[in-house]
Amino acid sequence: MNASLALFGRIGLSLVFIISGWGKIAGYAGTQQYMEAMGVPGALLPLVIALELGGGLAILGGLFTRWIALALAAFSLASAALFHANLGDAAQAINFWKNVAMAGGFLMLAAHGAGALSLDHLWAKRRNA
Repeated sequence: MNASLALFGRIGLSLVFIISGWGKIAGYAGTQQYMEAMGVPGALLPLVIALELGGGLAILGGLFTRWIALALAAFSLASAALFHANLGDAAQAINFWKNVAMAGGFLMLAAHGAGALSLDHLWAKRRNA
């Protein structure tokens, strides 16, 4: 049961970032303008997309899970602080706390790993064989 729960948890956490990464590609110019309006250099957008899309896919497969989870936890907290810090706006407050919650989930992944249904586990088994 733990292996299945870890897999479903990874799926839930990863889909938010995979979908968001694709959305940023589809709406590249608008996303870049939004970042710049919030004081974040638009030139960072390719790195954001790589982290969201690549990191999301890595978490989904359970690949380099602990390191990617730490990166996505930091990204989630930075995104909360940079883009959702207006806690007087109910929608922004919800997004802020959503990002904090996702960071918590990623910290749990970093602490406990991806579980038995992951590429990390498969590679560890092969190394030990």
